[in-house]
Amino acid sequence: MTLQELKYVVAVADERNFRRAADKVFVSQPSLSASVKKLEDELGVRLFERGPHEVLLTEAGRQVVEQARRVLDEAARVKVVAKEKRDPLRGALRLGVIHTIAPYLLPDLVLALRSAAPAMPLDIEENLTANLDQMLRGGLIDVAIVAEPYSASGIETVPLYDEEFRVVVPGVGRRTGDPEPAAALHRALLSRSDPRSVP
Repeated sequence: MTLQELKYVVAVADERNFRRAADKVFVSQPSLSASVKKLEDELGVRLFERGPHEVLLTEAGRQVVEQARRVLDEAARVKVVAKEKRDPLRGALRLGVIHTIAPYLLPDLVLALRSAAPAMPLDIEENLTANLDQMLRGGLIDVAIVAEPYSASGIETVPLYDEEFRVVVPGVGRRTGDPEPAAALHRALLSRSDPRSVP
């Protein structure tokens, strides 16, 4: 069984006529008929009921043609994937990003990517870190942008940027003797193992 034979079978199914099918796939009618007969012999079933004016699919033929279409679609996809891999800036980039970062990072990122790599559209998934981790491991996304701390075996991480957090509080209305709110918050943050883990 070859892809060419599957193409011939699909062409006959579409045209319901061997001559028109042969014209469609740019082959002589005898060659197409011989290829279809060879495939029928190999499979051990009749794919077509041949009438004087029209060719009809048998039940087995209908199922074989459905599968043949899927096989041909996947074979065509192989070429697309190979072409994309030759040029790493072609094909969709499936990007996962956490909700808290997306509104601030994505607008500039989308514009920059559109300019630098117009053949690489973004397919964006906003989600929680745990879900993005699972999607990354399952191959559903290509890359994820999450907040630190994040470490996972088998996944390469690259720091993108550091962000310094500041707290702004009103300077009036505190009772005498109350600790400075910002200083109190700063001490609380320092007591944590990694201050960047504070949401």
